[in-house]
Amino acid sequence: MLIPRKDFFDDVFGLNEMDSFWGRRENKFMKTDIKEKDGNYILEIDVPGYEKENIKIELENGYLMVTAETNKTDENKEKGYLHQERFFGTCSRSYYVGENVKSEDIKASFKNGILMLCFPKEKQEKIESKRYIQIED
Repeated sequence: MLIPRKDFFDDVFGLNEMDSFWGRRENKFMKTDIKEKDGNYILEIDVPGYEKENIKIELENGYLMVTAETNKTDENKEKGYLHQERFFGTCSRSYYVGENVKSEDIKASFKNGILMLCFPKEKQEKIESKRYIQIED
């Protein structure tokens, strides 16, 4: 079950007793929308600027970890000057999905900078091994 405790959304969105809706720190990476549809949870995670090949999804002990990495260099020669900008970055976020969700139950797709993960609300078996999830085209 995705919501094993009453503070699930507070955990996902980084809220705690000391934060208020208006005063909390804004999470700038991997903004996430969570929907429930046809017995499944759907997570829509914003990862703009990252390529599908540089996104890793793993499931371990009921936590789904999404990590994205990028390494971009842009060179431009104008009027005898060399203009070079570099961006190296990694961001990650974890989501508690429940200890009964298996990696083969999770479907992942990536389009236009949005990673979509879909998995069933409830499973009966407990799986404890760490597994990676492929992103479909």
